Amino acid sequence: MPDYPKMYAILCGAASEAIDRIREGSADAAAQLLQSALLEAEEIYIAGGDKP
Repeated sequence: MPDYPKMYAILCGAASEAIDRIREGSADAAAQLLQSALLEAEEIYIAGGDKP
């Protein structure tokens, strides 16, 4: 079963950091943070999936 609390923490942490980067004027850095967090959460989801 996927580790939903871990995925949530990763995505919320990245969203918080991205907001800070946007306020600093670094939209590219914010986008990179969000993209990295999304990929990490997806990997956790796939790794924790039910296997036949």
